[in-house]
Amino acid sequence: MRPRDEHRGEREGVGPADAVAEGLRGAGPGEIPGRLCDVAVELLPVSGASVSLHSHGLPVQLGASSAQAAYVTEIQATLGDGPCQSAAESGVPVLARDLTAGQDVARWPVFAQQATAAGVRAVYSMPLGSETVCVGTLDLYRESPGDLSDRELHTARTVAGMMTVALMALPHTDEGREPGDERWLSGLATDHDQVYQATGMIMAQLHIGTDEALARLRAHAFAHGRTALDTAGDVVTHRLRFDEEQDEGCGGTAP
Repeated sequence: MRPRDEHRGEREGVGPADAVAEGLRGAGPGEIPGRLCDVAVELLPVSGASVSLHSHGLPVQLGASSAQAAYVTEIQATLGDGPCQSAAESGVPVLARDLTAGQDVARWPVFAQQATAAGVRAVYSMPLGSETVCVGTLDLYRESPGDLSDRELHTARTVAGMMTVALMALPHTDEGREPGDERWLSGLATDHDQVYQATGMIMAQLHIGTDEALARLRAHAFAHGRTALDTAGDVVTHRLRFDEEQDEGCGGTAP
């Protein structure tokens, strides 16, 4: 993630609405989430951004401004913990101002360690949706500890509101598509389904409930330094069986 020393939006006198309009100009449906993340990075003193939808406590990443932002978001999905999880559950912004010391480390100790190892030392998570329903989060990452000013927090919330509107306006079916348009959530929906398919397979293998199966998937991914999505792929393709892992006490790789 690239260093930031000032806001492009403030420097050029560009407001959030104008920046979003400019950033989305010419974008196809599949490009919109990533473009909005880029706009957030341009407007705010952050070095990365990602946007995720949340379903049954599992973030489904739609786009990110960089590979590093995408990776830190996947850490939260794998752990089932972090600012984005807290924002999705509470429906209010969650500001982790310093992941190197203090209350943020105490609140998310494992995430804080992994995020700082990836070069992220502050996270600001903005809920997406309405006052009553949170459908996802806009997650903003910074390489140095620090807070957002009132003005910056207002901008972040404004961008999150615009992101909600833009995401809800995207086509959900093939109806009305222009030739060459990507299907809404194409690939992303497949990833989401794969995690839940793997969870169902673990449930059958171990005779356990959904929550425990998802917890086992996340724990295995964390223990092996992988993401939950990667581990789910191994389960679905039968490279990994959790009943064999339980019997053998390690590995769990199918022949």
